[in-house]
Amino acid sequence: MKRDARLYDIVQILRDGRLHTAGELAAALGVSTRTIWRDMTMMSATGLPVEGERGLGYILRSPLMLPPTMLTPDELEALVEGLRHVADGASPRARAARSLLVKIATLLPQAGIDTEKVG
Repeated sequence: MKRDARLYDIVQILRDGRLHTAGELAAALGVSTRTIWRDMTMMSATGLPVEGERGLGYILRSPLMLPPTMLTPDELEALVEGLRHVADGASPRARAARSLLVKIATLLPQAGIDTEKVG
């Protein structure tokens, strides 16, 4: 699991407002507790409202709203593939699908959508 995806998953777990130990998080994500410790140090250093320490556990102290554009690489690939399928067809929604592909390419440059091929 790549670090970005793991950090996203950690935040999703912590959003329940409960205290979670590094061992619990590590087991849920299939990594070592040492990896979780490093991740939590990095997350708190970036300003996320994560509190806690080794041996005690970690909690998200204030509600965290993630932007709706936080997609996993697989989700993004599925979305783009589906939109390309609709955009290339004769569907009445083909134009809307092409427009949405351009918007996604603008908002999520990591998607690697070639806008020259859209439309």
